[in-house]
Amino acid sequence: RKCNQAGKPVIVATQMLESMVGATRPTRAEVSDVANAIFDRTDAVMLSGETAVGKYPVRAVKMMVSIITETEKVLPYERILREKSEQVTAQTDDAISYAACHISQQLGASCIVAYTSSGSTALRVSKYRPEVPILAITPNASIVKRLALSWGIEPHLATEPSNVDIMFQEAAQLALQNGIAKRGELVIITAGIPMGIPGSTNVVKVHRVE
Repeated sequence: RKCNQAGKPVIVATQMLESMVGATRPTRAEVSDVANAIFDRTDAVMLSGETAVGKYPVRAVKMMVSIITETEKVLPYERILREKSEQVTAQTDDAISYAACHISQQLGASCIVAYTSSGSTALRVSKYRPEVPILAITPNASIVKRLALSWGIEPHLATEPSNVDIMFQEAAQLALQNGIAKRGELVIITAGIPMGIPGSTNVVKVHRVE
């Protein structure tokens, strides 16, 4: 929970679906363990022996994805956000990240788009566990790899936009191209202005995809 509060990724690993090293299906206890890890707000669950030496590596991955997907459908997102409201700090970037999650919930937005040079903006949004995907756009390839581990984030590598108007248009287009928003739907965009300065998140915008 301390890692969640600090926006640090939590990974649960080792023997998650151990029986699938030699069997085609997991035990009920294993399914429950994976689901409980999601309910406990872990960022990632990891297979090891199941895919390294197991007889059914692809089946094990598909089973893990299935359990995660079904569990995420029933998470109490509104309650989680209410609880986490007490963790919002007096820092501008943290308050903006929470606001983006709250607005997306209130307006039924399709996703949250976070422009981030260091990854911190996307990580702050992620710690509040919004129900919608977080499209993190960054010009840094190493940040893309790092963000892939965190909850709800779909990282995307892109050059830094030349101005704010282009940034908003690009955010909507990338959400459309990645299949996480449709024309006519709302997306919530967070960014820092001036752009390219780590830790300067100070903008949240409601934008309709055209």
